[in-house]
Amino acid sequence: MAFEYLDLAGARRAADASTERYARGTPLSSIDGLPVGVKDIIETADMPTGMGSPLFAGYRGGRDAASVVALREAGAVIVGKTVTTEFASQVAGKTHNPWDLARTPGGSSSGSAAAVACGMLRAGLGTQVIGSILRPASYCGCVGYKPTVGGINRGGSLDPHSQSTHGVLAASLGDAWRVAREISARAGGDPGYPGIRGPLTPPEPALPATLAVLETPGWALATADAKAQLGALLERLRGAGVALLDRRTNALVEEIETAIAGARPLSNTINTWEFRWPLNTFARDGDATKLSAFMRDKLAEAERMTLQEYQAALERRAAIRTLFGRLAASAQAAITLSAPDAAPLGLQSTGEPAFVVAGSLLGVPAISLPLLRTQGLPLGVQLLGFTDRDAELFGVAAALEQITGGSERGSR
Repeated sequence: MAFEYLDLAGARRAADASTERYARGTPLSSIDGLPVGVKDIIETADMPTGMGSPLFAGYRGGRDAASVVALREAGAVIVGKTVTTEFASQVAGKTHNPWDLARTPGGSSSGSAAAVACGMLRAGLGTQVIGSILRPASYCGCVGYKPTVGGINRGGSLDPHSQSTHGVLAASLGDAWRVAREISARAGGDPGYPGIRGPLTPPEPALPATLAVLETPGWALATADAKAQLGALLERLRGAGVALLDRRTNALVEEIETAIAGARPLSNTINTWEFRWPLNTFARDGDATKLSAFMRDKLAEAERMTLQEYQAALERRAAIRTLFGRLAASAQAAITLSAPDAAPLGLQSTGEPAFVVAGSLLGVPAISLPLLRTQGLPLGVQLLGFTDRDAELFGVAAALEQITGGSERGSR
């Protein structure tokens, strides 16, 4: 099940209105009429927002989130609310992987990824604070785009973490850009952030002169075949004239690899403190028995932390972000895998985020492209860009698709 709630009647009305606008030659935007889903932690005035938790079953806030307002203003057809994990964290939802129903679709944007991958939607809104857009994109074989932190206004979403971003899972690179850019053109970025900048049309391919190859903490977990698939792709890039830097040939890349080795525990420290609220009021003012054991443990951990521990973690994150920013002087982007392997068997876990957590910690734009296969299943290639240079990253991604012959995702 990819959807938590369907509004087919409302979708038909929106689609009919879009058809009339096209007949008059007055579409509202490039995504007018595009069928999209909204992750069920993002509020919708006309549908419940359950946030993946029994505590909020049937909850209606009576308002649209900023991103949903923007989608409606752009004429997008909102089909329904897509399944998320509990509060977009680690307790898995009920969605299966469309390539193999015995495998996880990833999380926490599981419903959006699965619905796009099997052709029910052209795009779905997701969020990412650890790996919740890029990992399900890799597992389900669609495009995943996590903007620069602050790139899309998160107003009206249970999305409180400072590393979290709204993003898009889409059937194509062009769809991902158009949806994100049309939203940001109307809703802007988070307060105090400039939002996604660049043309409303997808950026043209721009072959990079240099890419940095990052192993990340995921390299130790990646299968031999996954590494071989990436290695073959890197050879094609070399053949196209792209210079590659890695930790063995470049001192800065080695310094960055060392810094991001602790990306997951550092992110977990920051996120745990930031989950103190609203978990404390959910437990105190709601029915705490409806919180998972994981969430109750997370709250207890948060309440044991000190403000000084959180402040030290933020300082460390800022230093790592500054270090990574230096790479922009010598490379147009970084490249790595999006996951260590194909989607694992079982629905109890959302999979391993070791390759994608670094991009969340860094706050930079990141894209997962469905270019590889292992075990006959999708495996994503990840590109990481630099802060507020999302359009440039899309140009690199488009060039990579050209070199490889485009996505092998196909329709299901």
